[in-house]
Amino acid sequence: MSSTSSRRLLKEYSALQKESVVPSSSSASSMHGVSISPVSQEDLFHWTGSISGIPDGPYEGGVWKIDISIPTTYPLHPPDIKFITPICHPNIHFKTGEVCLDILKNQWTAAWTLLSACIAVRALLTDPEINSPLNIDAANILRHGDKMGYDSLVRYFTNKYAILDHYALEQ
Repeated sequence: MSSTSSRRLLKEYSALQKESVVPSSSSASSMHGVSISPVSQEDLFHWTGSISGIPDGPYEGGVWKIDISIPTTYPLHPPDIKFITPICHPNIHFKTGEVCLDILKNQWTAAWTLLSACIAVRALLTDPEINSPLNIDAANILRHGDKMGYDSLVRYFTNKYAILDHYALEQ
C-alpha cells in the first residue's frame, strides 16, 4: 500500500507545485489561504504548511503553522492535521492543536486531497461546530450567543500568537 500512497502523494505534490501553493514559491496567503509541502523530499508522509485567516473575520491577518502526518494507508485513511501555532477555536484543541472535523475522521474518502482537507480546516474557522468541541470554553461562549465576546477572544489569541508567528514562517 505504501507505493500506492507514495504515488498519490507525488501526484498531489506535483499539482501543488503547478498551482503555486508550495511555501517556497509563495507566501502563506497563497491561493486558497493554504500553503503546504513535504518536510523533506525523502519523506512524503510528513508535510508542513500554513493556513491564513479568512478576511473580514476574527482570524483575519493570522497565519498558523500546521503539521500533517500521513498514514501509509493514504488515501484510504485521512491525514492527521494539527495546528502548531496556538489557535482559539471550538473544534481545535488549544494545547495539542488537534482538529475535530468529520472529514478527518469518519467522513473521509479517497476523493479528498491534502490540499482540499486543509482548505476544509480553514473553512472550519468561520463555521465552528459547537456540539463537538475540543475547546469547551470557546464553544460555551458561542452556545450562550455571545458572538461579540467570541470574536474578541479569537482576535486576542490571533494577535498574540498568529500575527507574530507569521514572521517566523518567513525566516
